Amino acid sequence: MAKRIVIIRGHPDSAHTHFCDALVEAYRSGAEAAGHSVEVLDPAMMDLPYLRSGQAWNLPAPHEDIRRAQEAIFRAEHLVIVYPLWLGDIPALLKSFLEQVSCNGFVMSIGPDGRWRQGLKGKSARIIVTMGMSALIYRLYFFSHSLKSLERNILKFAGVAPVRSTLIGMIEKGVEYRREWLETVTKLGREAA
Repeated sequence: MAKRIVIIRGHPDSAHTHFCDALVEAYRSGAEAAGHSVEVLDPAMMDLPYLRSGQAWNLPAPHEDIRRAQEAIFRAEHLVIVYPLWLGDIPALLKSFLEQVSCNGFVMSIGPDGRWRQGLKGKSARIIVTMGMSALIYRLYFFSHSLKSLERNILKFAGVAPVRSTLIGMIEKGVEYRREWLETVTKLGREAA
């Protein structure tokens, strides 16, 4: 069954020459070949100001790019977030994008009855993270802390389930290694997983 998929390209460099870009393309091409519809959101191509207060977070998104991103995410059934690990975390530009997409109760809000409303309930997600270190070291020594934060504190909190992850370590290992990962991600795209 075909799904509506949104891929969020989380690399902050707008040059589009990174392994993350090849992964975005691999997922997209696999998904489209299987009949899924795909939209790619690219925060690096958006001129995003930072949120600086709780008041700003409670207002409607002031930026047209963010309003379009919210619409695309609302329509999507499956979200894919691809980003490089920077200083042990998600890049600041991606974090800013996620904060702004969350504006005005889009991903979570408190209803009139005082209960949390999860704005992304019914959607699934795949997070793909690239890194120079071994993925095993990231998992075992660093406990995948930034990935867990994104999964638990943003996606699952907003109702996304299931949330799956793919960690790609040692990305400088070689061409054949990268090619194998591109094949794996293309397959994930075909399966919308």
